[in-house]
Amino acid sequence: MNYYAQTIRLRIDWSELDSFGHVNNLAILRYTQTARVHFMEETGMMRSKAEAGISPVLASTSCQFKKQLFYPGHVTVRSRIDQVNNTSFHMRHKVLDDAQEVVAEVHDVLVMFDFHKNVKLSIPQEFRDRMEAPAPAVSGGQEHPQWDS
Repeated sequence: MNYYAQTIRLRIDWSELDSFGHVNNLAILRYTQTARVHFMEETGMMRSKAEAGISPVLASTSCQFKKQLFYPGHVTVRSRIDQVNNTSFHMRHKVLDDAQEVVAEVHDVLVMFDFHKNVKLSIPQEFRDRMEAPAPAVSGGQEHPQWDS
């Protein structure tokens, strides 16, 4: 199935450097967090948290660092949903440098959660439908690039 996909571009900030002069590994996870929050805003999950107390929570994340990333520059984060289960879904991210080379691959597992009852719950159909549909074009009219394996 061809699930939701998105691409965002972020500026590398000088404050994200570590003592070795490259972008710190925590900054890479912040880039994917930004992508995850963007996805939740685009699909209405952030609004659902505010209105009904229902939203996904991050259950796990793992990262494979492929190469160093340096300042100055930008990163592109390509994200997609690649698995939707009853109460959870999987989101994968590729973080690319200015040369469009992969610097990291991240895998998130998110679980739908009812904050009022403090329990996980089945993913509501409205969110399932949004995750199973292709994302709209990136602002500026650009289309999302295909996910490369």
